Amino acid sequence: MSIEVRNLTKTFGSFTALRDVSFTVTSGELVALLGPSGSGKTTLLRTIAGLEAPDAGSVLFDGDDATERSPKDRRVGFVFQHYALFRHMTVFENVAFGLRVRPRAERPSDGEIRRKVDELLALVQLEYLGDRYPAQLSGGQRQRVALARALAVEPRALLLDEPFGALDAKVRQELRRWLRRLHGQIHLTSVFVTHDQEEALELANRVVVMNDGTIEQDGTPEEVVEHPATPFVMNFVGNVNMFHGRVQAGKALLGPLALQYPAHESAEARSASGYTRPHEIEITRSEDGSGLWATVSDVRRTGAIVKMELSDERGGLIQVELGRDQFDRLHPSTGERVYLKPKRVRVFMHE
Repeated sequence: MSIEVRNLTKTFGSFTALRDVSFTVTSGELVALLGPSGSGKTTLLRTIAGLEAPDAGSVLFDGDDATERSPKDRRVGFVFQHYALFRHMTVFENVAFGLRVRPRAERPSDGEIRRKVDELLALVQLEYLGDRYPAQLSGGQRQRVALARALAVEPRALLLDEPFGALDAKVRQELRRWLRRLHGQIHLTSVFVTHDQEEALELANRVVVMNDGTIEQDGTPEEVVEHPATPFVMNFVGNVNMFHGRVQAGKALLGPLALQYPAHESAEARSASGYTRPHEIEITRSEDGSGLWATVSDVRRTGAIVKMELSDERGGLIQVELGRDQFDRLHPSTGERVYLKPKRVRVFMHE
């Protein structure tokens, strides 16, 4: 099932949570709504589910307007961050709940319910825990039960609100890999909300980056990382080093950096900022005019990556990330003055 959001606006009193938001999720796609707290991503998800009514705009499922339909009639599964499992019910009965409360004419037989629940518990790899209660499960197991319960009613789409937000880092990584494999099996149209960039980039086919109730960029994970559409996306998705300055007559003069910038050939100076990611900076001991001198102030070895902090000659902080082999070959020491050569700088002119 495809989902199309058209010109959605939603306010809460004087606060505007969504501002004329539009995007489409194609059938079978896994899309992440990524953004900081207050960006509107959860409000957007709840509006798609029918849990919030928009002030303007519409939501279409497979081309049909579903804006006025109740959550029940939309036939979407919703998975909450904090599981929302029934504590007095076993895992089996939690998953079976949506089937048992159907109107009598639509309710499956007890045998059909058992077969369906057993299949779902096997799908989420919890078939051996059907008789346990939520309090007897780990956080990751509870989230998989919540997912199985959402799938039991055979939804046309699956909506997940910060599904791994309450879990520790290791469990989140394991569940991300598991959910990606599961989506590859069932190909159910899915939209999930997260503020975790790594989670969005690892899981999603497409990432919708939100800020202040609007969409900053809608693209593949590669497009969002390599070709950010706005300074906000550049800053939010991954660490960056920022250099302020101006562009004029085909050049970008950004603090200690001077770059060719043919996109602005005008003699009129425009204020601008340049951004480069920590892993896009090369360290040498010889000057060639394309970089800047800086002094090593801190070195942190984090597995295969070495993270360094340096101070430029104006006192600005610069972050650099090197592979362990690169670092071992050069072996810069704290207090040493080295030459930094950005391999890529993205320039954004200020409005």
